[in-house]
Amino acid sequence: MPVYAFKGRNRSNEVVVGERFAPDRQTLENLLRREQIVVNSIKEKGKEVAIPKLGRRQKVSAKELAIFTRQFSVMIDAGLPLVQCLDILGNQQPNNFFKQTLLQVRTDVESGMTLAESMSRHPKVFESLYVNMVAAGETGGILDLILQRLSIYIEKIVKLKSDIVSASIYPLAVIALAVVVVAIIMVVVIPAFKNIFEGLLGPGEALPLPTEIVITISDFMAGYWWIILIGIGGASYAFKSYYATTNGHRVIDNLLLKAPVFGDILRKVAVARFSRFFHQVYQF
Repeated sequence: MPVYAFKGRNRSNEVVVGERFAPDRQTLENLLRREQIVVNSIKEKGKEVAIPKLGRRQKVSAKELAIFTRQFSVMIDAGLPLVQCLDILGNQQPNNFFKQTLLQVRTDVESGMTLAESMSRHPKVFESLYVNMVAAGETGGILDLILQRLSIYIEKIVKLKSDIVSASIYPLAVIALAVVVVAIIMVVVIPAFKNIFEGLLGPGEALPLPTEIVITISDFMAGYWWIILIGIGGASYAFKSYYATTNGHRVIDNLLLKAPVFGDILRKVAVARFSRFFHQVYQF
């Protein structure tokens, strides 16, 4: 669906400039006319927001989603129309990807879709749990309460993730430092000692097997470091691609849950998230 830039005047004869998603120019003109905007010009700018753009962030953080949800709930509770809420919140978003997503949701709602249906078209922003809760709020006429509870839930999840990251910084830093030290030893120190070791050997003598293995690994790392980097990059890409699939997600998550120490932490985090969400829902 293309995006159009428009310019017109409202009832107060003030100049109105903006961007909207619409199937065609005529549909957009009809929507603007309903908002009592007299259109002066409409110009097509681009296509579907889902098309990736290099250099632009194609994601929405949990913190951004929490802020949006809380503001949305306050505006709905104040009695503002749904389309107006989405228009205001969309245009004030600093994250361009989130902004275009919200404006697309607004356009879909204007065209007759429910809020939940329009949000479900953007799974990168609104996960199934969020969409289903919004659908329940629309059905029960308690959308403002649902959004308020969702904002509280997301804020607590953000805090939980922040606590986990803070607690992980030190051990991860130690591991990273250890990897760097080992790499320096293998690439710089071991080759320096290699000639010394070989000079100490007499005729027919050989280095102990463990020493030979270490020297061989050191020679490989020093001579073929680029292969190691390519291998690490390829393995990371393969892991990410496999984890993105349903089966890969299930297999890797099962392995992580069985891992010592980390498995227990992940299990407790999952239980904490479920408990918080169940508490929010049960209050209704």
